[in-house]
Amino acid sequence: MLPQIIQGGMGVAVSNWKLAKAVSQHGGMGVVSGTAIDAVLIRRLESGDEGGDVRRALAAFPNQETANHILEKYFIEGGKAADVSYSNAPKLLINASRHSNDLLIVGAFVEVWLAKEGHNGSVGINFLEKIQMGSAAGIIGAMIAKVDYVIMGAGIPREIPRFITEIAQKKASYITIDIVNGESERITLDPAEFIDVTKFEFVRPMFLAIIISDILAAYLARDESSRPDGFIIEGPSAGGHNAPPRGKIEFDADNEPIYGPRDLANLEKMQKYGYPYWLAGGFGARGKLQEALDLGAVGVQVGTLFALCSDSGFTDKIRNQILDTLRDGTFEIHTDMLASPTGFPIKIVSLPGTTALPDVFAARPKLCDMGYLREPIMLKSGRVDYRCPSEPEKPYLKKDGTMEETVGRKCLCNGLFSNIGLGQHRRDGYDEAPIVTLGSDVDGCKELIKDFPGGWNAAQALDFIDVQ
Repeated sequence: MLPQIIQGGMGVAVSNWKLAKAVSQHGGMGVVSGTAIDAVLIRRLESGDEGGDVRRALAAFPNQETANHILEKYFIEGGKAADVSYSNAPKLLINASRHSNDLLIVGAFVEVWLAKEGHNGSVGINFLEKIQMGSAAGIIGAMIAKVDYVIMGAGIPREIPRFITEIAQKKASYITIDIVNGESERITLDPAEFIDVTKFEFVRPMFLAIIISDILAAYLARDESSRPDGFIIEGPSAGGHNAPPRGKIEFDADNEPIYGPRDLANLEKMQKYGYPYWLAGGFGARGKLQEALDLGAVGVQVGTLFALCSDSGFTDKIRNQILDTLRDGTFEIHTDMLASPTGFPIKIVSLPGTTALPDVFAARPKLCDMGYLREPIMLKSGRVDYRCPSEPEKPYLKKDGTMEETVGRKCLCNGLFSNIGLGQHRRDGYDEAPIVTLGSDVDGCKELIKDFPGGWNAAQALDFIDVQ
């Protein structure tokens, strides 16, 4: 049975296993974020793994040699000292090391395994197509943990249906990596390299593609190898990264891009295609589920309402800051066309102490030590390198970049980790500041906070959405 309510896959571990588990146990479909899941694993272990959850999941991983190696390398009893930096995961590469792939596989396994532990509800994992170099290993790890759904947006995920089908058949499979100014290359992985597949049975998860347009749905559905099992259709108010408006981009008085009818999917065409779809972006308020059902959808995907609940990965400080602005009417969020290194517009909340504020952004030393949003580029010299417009200008320019491409770019990688209390402390004393992304439609949150002035949990959010 398909779920009516899908919890959004948000940020870096904002949609963590605890939130996904709480949603799934209460009848929705919980979703964990697969973004930078290798670094999430490392930082939880180096923080001491309070409660022993990560270690419990590691003990269930089919390859105990790999699990023990990761545990021995990164676990710190009692957690690292506050003035010590976290270890970084290896930067993503086309030709990744075995250790890099192990961390991605085990990280995704741990997150999904914990989300599924102790109940029979559905659990999904969300990946960004833009982070191509980490997807193959992450999907394999999630499938080892018996994930029920794989969800992907921020691009055109045309290869994922084929990939998960072949992995489920215990075959080697590949994902194509785009190279700027060069010919694409493939990352090919065989699950037999990481676990004993003769003693393991994969179950193929369903794949849902996040789209904004019925045109993209038609493109993906035309071939079996790219055809999803369903679609999540996001409107312009959806959180995080958005597609830019179609055609010439115009701006309103607040310098935000203007979206119009061309940026909305034709739901009549979607119904004719015959594939299940969920509506997202502005569907987290009372009555919106029924509205989506009346529009032919199976249900809704809701992010912001769950991101702000007590079960999510946000620190209490950030969550309470946002809830305070909802209470007093000062909540501000803007669609920033420049902030994300991906080139996609992204919605950023204006909060004190975050890099959304010019002074906090200006105070941050420019560096790129995580690199999840780097893209491979074929340099004029004929060598493939990796670059990110948020890295320091000098090395970016050396990699055939332009100064214009660096203007206004923010480091999402480090900022998103600070949102969940796992931000980096640098040797020079600098602590990475958060950067908070949400959806722009918070009507549901404003309604819910009247019912629960001190905040709400995942079960209360689900009940609120499910009121017809």
